[in-house]
Amino acid sequence: MILEKERELIVEYGQRLITHGLTKGTGGNISLFNKAEGLMAISPSGLDYFKTTPKDIVVLDLHGNKIDGDRNPSSEYSMHRIFYQKREEVGAVLHAHSIYCSILAALHWKIEPVHYLIGYAGKDVRCAPYKLFGSEELSQVAFEYIRDRYAVLLANHGLLTIGETIEYAFDTAEEIEFVAQIYYKARCVGDPILLSSDEMDEFLRKFKPYGKKNV
Repeated sequence: MILEKERELIVEYGQRLITHGLTKGTGGNISLFNKAEGLMAISPSGLDYFKTTPKDIVVLDLHGNKIDGDRNPSSEYSMHRIFYQKREEVGAVLHAHSIYCSILAALHWKIEPVHYLIGYAGKDVRCAPYKLFGSEELSQVAFEYIRDRYAVLLANHGLLTIGETIEYAFDTAEEIEFVAQIYYKARCVGDPILLSSDEMDEFLRKFKPYGKKNV
């Protein structure tokens, strides 16, 4: 089976999206890129994560052509492949409908550095403007607004994270959802005191030796 390891990881982390409370139903999608083969594996469209098997995962080339798999790929596949085409370090893309990130995306708010763990994504998390799901326009704004970060909010939609590995992309999704919850609740009470750019730089310097790359 082509890209067997990548397909197995997508099944595993798709189930984690549900068990870790990062999405509901069949919402969200995950992909992995095999640089040696030049192929991406992506979760199928509309299939229960706990009924998904490695054979259900779809393999595409970076032109969007199906190489292997009987199912339809996630409708968001173009939002995944743009990162593999344009950011050499990216090996995994994860999209989730986590509650607090989706709330902030509905408000069109960015997430400011209210907690140092936002550093998984960078110094903050921007919010890209609303575009229809599955559209090329959504892919373009997601890529534009993430820029030098590793997470972006998609207005009226949810969260997108990227990483060298699926482990990093998933960890980032969890940590950014945690920071989004703090940020939202803090703003409900008053004006949170934000970490400065220098304080975030200090965190990022200390964070890299822990094995987290490309932050």
